[in-house]
Amino acid sequence: MAGHTGTSSDKEVAHDHASSLVLSALTDEDAMTRRLALGSADRLGLLDINRLRTALADPAEQVTRRGIELAARSPHGPELWSELVELLNNDAHCEVAAFALGELELSHDAMAEATTALSHQATTHSDPLARESAVAALGALGVGLDAVLAATTDVATVRRRAVLALAAFDDSRAEEALSAALTDRDWQVRQAAEDLVDI
Repeated sequence: MAGHTGTSSDKEVAHDHASSLVLSALTDEDAMTRRLALGSADRLGLLDINRLRTALADPAEQVTRRGIELAARSPHGPELWSELVELLNNDAHCEVAAFALGELELSHDAMAEATTALSHQATTHSDPLARESAVAALGALGVGLDAVLAATTDVATVRRRAVLALAAFDDSRAEEALSAALTDRDWQVRQAAEDLVDI
């Protein structure tokens, strides 16, 4: 006897039940439960802009970080640019927030605000990872050349990222910086520059 595969009505009931559980979990007292619920909500198509915005303002760092990661690839992401720019001011989230901004298609006004904030992070933050992430975002967006050029004199990890970011700019200053990177004291910086020159 063939196995029962379930009717479309059964599947709809199961989906509705799962959706209810996930939506309830998004407001659970436990932070890990809320974090996991965000991924489930995303898979079920339940993660609208209001739920993403709530996640970005969550008091638990792990929930906010997951919200940022999901915003980076959400169709609602560009609408959350101001929240992401604000999160650049939070040391716990500035690295991933910079990454998210670099992934988004931003409007002209949003791009201007993001460029200023990312450039500031790239040139002044005390954490090299935060500076590196900001430089990568500027390169992905193709903006903030001055900050990227400044980053070519930073620590090696940031210099490598800056060299890669230079590829986004059709500017003589970027070409000069790329040429200078060919003689950098760090071999990975030199290699990154050589790879770009060979393209």
